[in-house]
Amino acid sequence: MKSGDVLTIVLERKVLVLKIVALGSRRGPYEEARTLYEDLSPPPPPKKDAPPPPPGQREAGAGRPTKRDRRKMDAFRGEN
Repeated sequence: MKSGDVLTIVLERKVLVLKIVALGSRRGPYEEARTLYEDLSPPPPPKKDAPPPPPGQREAGAGRPTKRDRRKMDAFRGEN
């Protein structure tokens, strides 16, 4: 590798395109390493709204309380 080289790194969910600006002489902190490359990666695609939950499943906290939840509410209200 040398200055000016362009690296393409494929990760699980995104692609990084990095241009090497300079080579480091030692292993150092992230802030220093960040100055040694230029990020040319394409911007991430716009996020879509979250898909609705599959039929038969509710979001957490939605719907009827569980038996444990009812016991907690009864204890909070002071009911036996």
